[in-house]
Amino acid sequence: MAINRDSNGYTFGFAIALVVVVGTILASLSLGLADIKKANAEKKKKMDILSAIGIESTRSTVDGIYDETVLNSFVVDATGNVIEGEKAFSVDVRNQYRNKTIEKADRKYPVFEAKNAEGKMITILPVVGAGLWGPIWGYIAIGEDNETIAGAAFDHKGETPGLGAEIKQSFFEDRWVGEKISVNNEFQPIQVVKDGSGVNEMKVDGITGGTITSVGVGEMMNRTMAVYVKYFNNKK
Repeated sequence: MAINRDSNGYTFGFAIALVVVVGTILASLSLGLADIKKANAEKKKKMDILSAIGIESTRSTVDGIYDETVLNSFVVDATGNVIEGEKAFSVDVRNQYRNKTIEKADRKYPVFEAKNAEGKMITILPVVGAGLWGPIWGYIAIGEDNETIAGAAFDHKGETPGLGAEIKQSFFEDRWVGEKISVNNEFQPIQVVKDGSGVNEMKVDGITGGTITSVGVGEMMNRTMAVYVKYFNNKK
């Protein structure tokens, strides 16, 4: 029997079939894009971790460099004790910081142990906080003595160009190198200042015109390093 293409039934059936086909295609594209977005985010995270110890990489080279450089990783709790079975790379510290339903005592702190270009074992630690206009974050490298900052890499989402956004520039990141997060096994807060006295111990000069963002960096550094000092003390 011939199909009546002018009938309401045919038109309705054709429309449903078209919706199903288009929906399937869009769903497949969405899943594919989600996978690509996730892969790119993971590569960016690896690049950021490596940048804390001065190792440059690209999206095409980062996986191999990361696997050769980061030799171990794990997660500690707010008391500095290792949490068995947790994967450090999977912990989203930025989301954890935003999620106000997670108690501070329940936050997880990733630890990445890596070998730098000189063959020294460095511990890389993530930090996250708030700037003037949005989230700020970074990775801090701690030297073999487990107390001296060996490198820093900061970033932001929406700080003002030329002002707060300067936290991601090397001149600011380098100011943290050599500072200590602990003295005699006691956490030592680092003060971000705007009076030019950052050359003194336990002080870092902030960004001119980016006071609130600079203070945000200091707050996230001290809040987070206070926890990691507990971890370093526990491993002694």
